[in-house]
Amino acid sequence: MPSGPIAAKNDPIRGILLIVSAIALFVVMDATAKYLSHYLPVMQIVWARNTFALVFMALMLRRHHPILMLRSAAPKLQAVRSLLLFLSTYFFFAAIHYIPLADASSISFVSPLMVTALSVPILGEKVGIRRWIAIAVGFIGALIIIRPGPGLLQSAAILPLGSSLCFAFYQLATRVLATRDHAYTTTMWSPLVGAALTTAMMPFLWVAPTWQQWGLMLVIGALGGFSHFVLIKAYEYAAPSILAPFAYTNLIWSVSIGFLVFGDLPDQYTAIGAAIIVASGLYTLYRERVRRRESQIPTPPSTS
Repeated sequence: MPSGPIAAKNDPIRGILLIVSAIALFVVMDATAKYLSHYLPVMQIVWARNTFALVFMALMLRRHHPILMLRSAAPKLQAVRSLLLFLSTYFFFAAIHYIPLADASSISFVSPLMVTALSVPILGEKVGIRRWIAIAVGFIGALIIIRPGPGLLQSAAILPLGSSLCFAFYQLATRVLATRDHAYTTTMWSPLVGAALTTAMMPFLWVAPTWQQWGLMLVIGALGGFSHFVLIKAYEYAAPSILAPFAYTNLIWSVSIGFLVFGDLPDQYTAIGAAIIVASGLYTLYRERVRRRESQIPTPPSTS
């Protein structure tokens, strides 16, 4: 089994191509889930997402002995992180059953802002007034998309916020685990709790799929597992600070696939809200880079 951190290879172009590819695959997975949600229960689709992803990743990493890779220095935190991913996936898949893919994806981009805000009480990081303003502006953008109201679509639009909150905690747990477990161990744990919980639910929820639907469920699981693997490889080649802005290519894929497959196009409120959220997120990333550079400047010795 591998041990220690994965060695960086310093090839930013390859890292960028990999992360853009991973994000495109995630959107294809989401679109497939949206299509299936009109025929199968959302929880059954989440079962496929986790169970088949677990099998796929075990096959991908078989030379590293997948069972041994589940040995963790922090198994409780790994379990909590896996549970958060399950909840995030369920909320998002439930959302896209009701609302366009681009709308749900746009709202989900508040997650990096949530990570920044939650890093203060959880990780003890410092966030300046300008980043707090950017976080507040980003949430205003989300509210523009959601347009809170009594209707079903407005209520469903709250689900991506729940997904984003769970995913923000998931990312914070990932940061902590990066210093305790190998990346492949964390990858194997990711779908584990979701697979176990949904398998226990299936006798009560199961709807017999057609052969075509079985094939699409396998595709969802394979895409989920392979996309995470590609994402890990991207971070082997480039630093997170370089790759982070390319996460917003999700919007391009979501709008394109949403239109081509479902005939959905974002309305003016979604476009305005998404632009505000993306601008807030990019500004937050910029401020984090500035603070990182400032922290690396050595303090001049005292002359007193």
